[in-house]
Amino acid sequence: MVLLTDDETMADLNQRFRGKAGPTNVLSFPAPANPQGHLGDIALAYGVCAREAAEQGKTLEDHLTHLCVHGVLHLLGYDHETDGEAEAMEALEAVHPGDPGRFRPLRRERA
Repeated sequence: MVLLTDDETMADLNQRFRGKAGPTNVLSFPAPANPQGHLGDIALAYGVCAREAAEQGKTLEDHLTHLCVHGVLHLLGYDHETDGEAEAMEALEAVHPGDPGRFRPLRRERA
């Protein structure tokens, strides 16, 4: 399931499940093993995503699509906690069959 929600709801989810204050653009919730092969759920914060798209000069559609890809990669076990993990994830995010340059990877600041 993909949930497109408001920033207030996303802030609540971010606090409850990650212990972080405020909304974030995307959260992934892995599903337990199941016979249907359901990977899990993704939540997107409309306000955060709309602001980011405008700031990055992207259409909202492209940004939401990119964030869905990002969320699915998390559901598949990818992460971006280290530079190596981030580079691998960013390489996969940049791939788009119709237009390989369409999505710019989500550059994360890493400690």
